[in-house]
Amino acid sequence: MKLKELTNEEFMKFTDSFQQSSIFQTPEYAMVMNKQKYDSFYLGMIDEYGNIVAASLILVELLGKFQYAYAPRGFLINYEDKELLQEFTSQVKKFLKKKSIMAIKISPIIYRSVFDKERVVYPNFEEIFKNLKSLGFYHLGFNNFFEAFKPRFEALIPLKDTGTMFNSIRKEFRTKIRMSDKTGVRIYKGTEQNLSYFYKMTKNKYPRDIDYFKDAYELYSRRGMVDIYFALLDTRAHVISVQKELQNQAKICSQATDEIFKNQGHANATLIRKRVVQENRLAELKKQLIEATNMLNQNPDGIIVACAMVVKYKKEAYLFMDGYEKDYKRLNAKHLLIWKLMDKYSKEGYETLNLGGIANPDNPNNYKGLNEFRLGFGSLAIEYVGDLELITSRPLYMMYRNGSPIRNMMKK
Repeated sequence: MKLKELTNEEFMKFTDSFQQSSIFQTPEYAMVMNKQKYDSFYLGMIDEYGNIVAASLILVELLGKFQYAYAPRGFLINYEDKELLQEFTSQVKKFLKKKSIMAIKISPIIYRSVFDKERVVYPNFEEIFKNLKSLGFYHLGFNNFFEAFKPRFEALIPLKDTGTMFNSIRKEFRTKIRMSDKTGVRIYKGTEQNLSYFYKMTKNKYPRDIDYFKDAYELYSRRGMVDIYFALLDTRAHVISVQKELQNQAKICSQATDEIFKNQGHANATLIRKRVVQENRLAELKKQLIEATNMLNQNPDGIIVACAMVVKYKKEAYLFMDGYEKDYKRLNAKHLLIWKLMDKYSKEGYETLNLGGIANPDNPNNYKGLNEFRLGFGSLAIEYVGDLELITSRPLYMMYRNGSPIRNMMKK
């Protein structure tokens, strides 16, 4: 077997047919990262019959005078085939060394465990893990949060029929979804023109400029792999919804008052407390009606309150980026948006909706809110092996690691 650089067409053909897949191992992602000043090339292992049996997109970052490589989401290879993995690793190492690349980091799709009702550990994980380390890969740790090149934990929703999926969603989320729809939030498919709204909502969440958003949309759209959806608050429908709720609440308050009068002469603190609660709710709804009326006057065409960019590849829809307007968090537009995506992509034949990174479910720490949201839709928490680093040129690697003046220069 021999290693060679693949053309864009050769790599695309292989990755499209390979059983394991990732949107981060595609020509489109390579071009996105080229725009972010990463070099890239494709490597493939060719057998004696001329077939590609393993391949990888390789990104190269320039760190001062040093080069460092990445294989996002790891090599496209059968990690259980020890001989193939050993040969591919050996030849990749030699190839990168000739290019004066000091090391490569991979974050492969190797399942360590799946969290459902309980944590299930994959039986073949330890053998694969041990084999990788024997080939010279240094494991950078089972991190709990987002220290890795790609998230070590992800929330994955199995897409099924509408009824089954909705019932698998956390009860309080189902209530929020219904209320969001009732309040006047509507979900629409967006276009490139909506990217400015998208960037506004997500710029503090993702360390990228607006060009990254534009590049990702343009490049993934070439093969019809990307969708943009946004949640729009229909301000007219919102006013009508608040008015109806206010009228209903007024009746409830009237009934609570009648109950108190019927029980005159009897000290009934429970009825009084109940009436106070209902009156407070009525006062809150009056404020909401004023706010809703002002929103209608100022935004008669509606307000975009949440958005999502989804990249579709093979049988998976991947939530590439998402955001929402914090001032309208109470509308629960993101809950409705995620549910609509689940329903849409399940009907289109996709098998999973990947909501992206989460923290360790056993130790979410400051990411408890993120975990509760992404796992509240009936998601499985997938645990991967994490980052592994392979030194390809020890002299260059040691020069980089020990050269503190150089590192300081690169931070400027």
